[in-house]
Amino acid sequence: MNILFIGGTGIISSACTRLAAEQGFNLTLLNRGKSDRMIPPGVEVIHGDMSDEEQIRALLKDRSFDAVADWIAFTPDQAARDIRLFGGRTGQYIFISSASAYQTPPLCLPVTESTPLCNPFWQYSRDKIACEELLITAYRETGFPVTIVRPSHTYDERTLPFHYQYTVVDRMRRGKPVIIHGDGTSLWTLTHHRDFAKGFTGLLGHPQATGQAFHITSDESLTWNQIYRTVAEAAGAGLDPVHIPSDLLAAWDGEYGPNLLGDKSHSMIFDNSKIKRLVPGFQCVIPFHQGAREIMTWLDAHPEKRRTDPAADERMDQIIRAFERARPVSA
Repeated sequence: MNILFIGGTGIISSACTRLAAEQGFNLTLLNRGKSDRMIPPGVEVIHGDMSDEEQIRALLKDRSFDAVADWIAFTPDQAARDIRLFGGRTGQYIFISSASAYQTPPLCLPVTESTPLCNPFWQYSRDKIACEELLITAYRETGFPVTIVRPSHTYDERTLPFHYQYTVVDRMRRGKPVIIHGDGTSLWTLTHHRDFAKGFTGLLGHPQATGQAFHITSDESLTWNQIYRTVAEAAGAGLDPVHIPSDLLAAWDGEYGPNLLGDKSHSMIFDNSKIKRLVPGFQCVIPFHQGAREIMTWLDAHPEKRRTDPAADERMDQIIRAFERARPVSA
């Protein structure tokens, strides 16, 4: 099959690119060529800017595809652009949405694909919902062959699972306290991108995927306390946690707040039976304790990527001091 990935070198999509190439798909990537992730041999690369619709038309000419997956569409205007660009030139269009589009907080667990879409906290999620609505309307009215994929928190060997990235590990290794939102007992699902890729490539060109939505996630659920402790152990460090209510963290750190309240502060576990029915070979086999070791091995081998943010480090100190001052004095 002839497959086009728009993007294809990101955290999630890079594993899908590798696996699609291994499985023998005739794969083309369309992106700006700014990633340092390796592209497998035999994969065609076209450099272009998706914000320039006429440039993309000129680059694609009269080419058509069995499937197109857009990894970098985030807003309704970008979804509308893709409908114009790929209507009539692809047998399947895969929109990469987000599991954060599901009802937040969820009224019922586990989350299924029929869970309502509603996130009052995070604009990113509301934009994804609006994209889905636009694409499903196009499917119903014109037959635009959309498939919706909703990743949850998916990581690779370069990506730590918390907001401040390596700055948090640096604090662990220096024996400084680290902040964990809430009491750290909410359940969270982390999915390795190589596991995600098995489910995703199984949807490429699948006739029963048209007009459908799927989330592709691990079946492993961990508390945030477990996640931080697992990373600390992989880093060879101790863990000195400070638990701070999520709404206070959101008030103290406006950059982090929408992501925290609109996603990570709520328990999210998933029923993956729908993707497993369509892609029988999909099974997540990389537990997070293995993934955490991969991350720390990669970071320790790439000192230039172990970036710390002094401003974020100081902000965490300030938040911890403010919280400690606000605690009631025990009798």
